[in-house]
Amino acid sequence: MSEAPARLTRLDPHLTRTLRDHVHGQLRHAILSGRYETGERLSERQLAEELGVSTTPLKEALRQLEAEGLVETLARRGVVVRYGQSWAEEMILARAALESMVAHLAARRIEPDAAAALAETAERMAEASEAANAGALVALNEVFHEQIHLASRCDYLVRLLERQRFYDEGTRRVIHSDPAERERALAEHRLIAHAIVVRDETGAERAMRDHVVRSGEHYLALVFRQDRKDIPS
Repeated sequence: MSEAPARLTRLDPHLTRTLRDHVHGQLRHAILSGRYETGERLSERQLAEELGVSTTPLKEALRQLEAEGLVETLARRGVVVRYGQSWAEEMILARAALESMVAHLAARRIEPDAAAALAETAERMAEASEAANAGALVALNEVFHEQIHLASRCDYLVRLLERQRFYDEGTRRVIHSDPAERERALAEHRLIAHAIVVRDETGAERAMRDHVVRSGEHYLALVFRQDRKDIPS
């Protein structure tokens, strides 16, 4: 019988961040990438062996994942994966609603210096996309959205978005590995930036919502192995 492919990468013991942070990051990415089924039990011993670590940083990482809601501890079953397709769909819709309103207000409130910086970031994203640098794209994507958040001067809405920031980063890493997706996302980010820079509030809101929903559909298709058409537009 052939061995199942490893779902985690063995960690280097000489790491700069804490071992718990690396364990947590690996497990979170694996869950958001769909490598574990909803309801699947996570064996601490098996995970520790795959990662090449003791159970101490693993237990700490699992507690952090439970605080984020990605796993839960059940009586007589242990730690099981809670994250799944339904939750992912809800988070996509929640992010689309929040980000689109933030973009609307950013278009209304953005200052000239912030507008120039946003346009520059969009161009840097184009360079990273052309170079197929997925890591740089993920980082620039965060900068892009952060600039919009700051330009909007929305305190409450941005605080709500912060609660799912870990999800956004994880899904971006999944979808930016696809060259076709990088091209689509770049065109959408340029459209969003242009609408905000020219103070088109309605256009910025629509472009942002369309981008979040479409990229979310792509993420669902990649992770849950089927094309989703039932997310409200």
